[in-house]
Amino acid sequence: MAVYQDPEVDTVDCVVVGAGPVGLLTALLLGREGWRVVVVERWPARYPLPRACTIDHEALRILQSAGVMSEHADLFEPSRGERGGYQMRNADGELLKAINWNRAAESGWANTNGFYQPDLEAALERMVEDLPCVDLRRGWTVADVDDTGDHVLVEMSGTDDETRRETVRADWVVAADGANSVVRQLLGIESTDSGFEADWLVVDYQPLVDRDWDAFVTQHCDPAQPATAVKSGPGRRRFEFMRREDMSLDELGRAETAWRLMEPWDVTPDNALLERHAVYTFRGRWASEWSRGRVFLAGDAAHLMPPFLGQGLCAGLRDARALTWRLLLVQRGLADRPLLDSYGPERQEHVRVIIDEAVTVGRVICETDPERAALRDAEMRAELTDPSALTVEPPHPRLGEPSLTIPSGGAEGRLSLQGRVEVDGRAGLYDDLVGAGWQLIGWEADPSAGLTADDLAWLTSIGGTVRAVGPDGPVRDVDGAYARWFAEHECSLLLARPDFYVFGTGTPADAPRLLAALRSMLTPIRHQHPEDVLTP
Repeated sequence: MAVYQDPEVDTVDCVVVGAGPVGLLTALLLGREGWRVVVVERWPARYPLPRACTIDHEALRILQSAGVMSEHADLFEPSRGERGGYQMRNADGELLKAINWNRAAESGWANTNGFYQPDLEAALERMVEDLPCVDLRRGWTVADVDDTGDHVLVEMSGTDDETRRETVRADWVVAADGANSVVRQLLGIESTDSGFEADWLVVDYQPLVDRDWDAFVTQHCDPAQPATAVKSGPGRRRFEFMRREDMSLDELGRAETAWRLMEPWDVTPDNALLERHAVYTFRGRWASEWSRGRVFLAGDAAHLMPPFLGQGLCAGLRDARALTWRLLLVQRGLADRPLLDSYGPERQEHVRVIIDEAVTVGRVICETDPERAALRDAEMRAELTDPSALTVEPPHPRLGEPSLTIPSGGAEGRLSLQGRVEVDGRAGLYDDLVGAGWQLIGWEADPSAGLTADDLAWLTSIGGTVRAVGPDGPVRDVDGAYARWFAEHECSLLLARPDFYVFGTGTPADAPRLLAALRSMLTPIRHQHPEDVLTP
């Protein structure tokens, strides 16, 4: 933990720059472990209007791990609707493709959900403010970041009064300060651009009358006016309209334009309340480096993607979870500094795959040439050979390499599972009843049988649990999710990481081998040079 050295300078474990969902979640995950955290936010108050509006099952499990879902699960509305919930239709309304957003998900929550971002941010902020070790400072802008090697000096000035100056000394800095990240610019970190760019009008409204829609998301691939319709949380909907070449940005951004473009769907001032309309430029890009010394990028500071798959915020929440468990282990002396080096490569490749998928979908939707659109329709129609089939799954990429995993028949680096279990007569999600963190799970066999007392003590020290799951026994597989998962992956042992990705699989007899491999990967320097005394 941080040690006070200069009475004139606040000394903390971590400075988080940015108080959006990613920054607040980062502060919450660290603060729940007793870290002294300062959150620096340039705006004096929360942004009151919606931005992100979809969130997936993995992101909800991450929020669950921070204690959010126990009280705020009602903020999220699961995807429903025909043909998997996500549809792509041409100008005539003909179905071209369907994505199965309604499928059963690995993480114990609905696969895709609508939500209202201001409500989520308010909940996260209240939880952060309830932690005495976390200090949320609004109305401050980061002016300089000086990494000295053993700490970082963060200089900040008042957003409205640059003569106000403060400096905070931190062991680590997490920059979650958005697409125009000041910290990323101060570090001189470049970004790779996907080459995709399109201006869109985003319109959020509240329906004043109940109405059934065919799908959770419909992409209207009309070359005359590409558009998106999406359920954006309880009691809300969103439309998005691409700017045509014959329309100026000024005209696109007018309220009367929003109403005119929604009129074909019978959304009018008589039956809807316009909450927000804003023009965005949809892009795909990612930072070339995700860390520099003791400073890390997360969320939109590290990546930006078109919204066509609803994965932008999900990726940022993954960043927060992937980074915080590493920082916690290193700061406590349970892992060596090289563990932090895997954060960037793992997350960058993972998010790049999703960006590529989103850009591919975006190019399909954004086609404005009628002849090319007709060819597109014919190709997609041919792919949809079975009109009742759900032809596409959302992307499920593996972690980038090098990753903190071991070869396990292809399961390594993939998202693991959370099913419903029964423990001591109580039924619920595995993480709630057994624990999150490192999970060593044996199917119908106790993995601890072959472990030494030292193995078990070490696993406990890093926040791990060991359980046998089966159709009967102390941890009962209520819905058969674990039976199906182990059968599909042809294994009977799973070691899952705190960010819920598979470290390795095998049989219960492999438990000592998996723990030995994990131990050596968390502390590579100590294994090579046991005489060294390392400090974080």
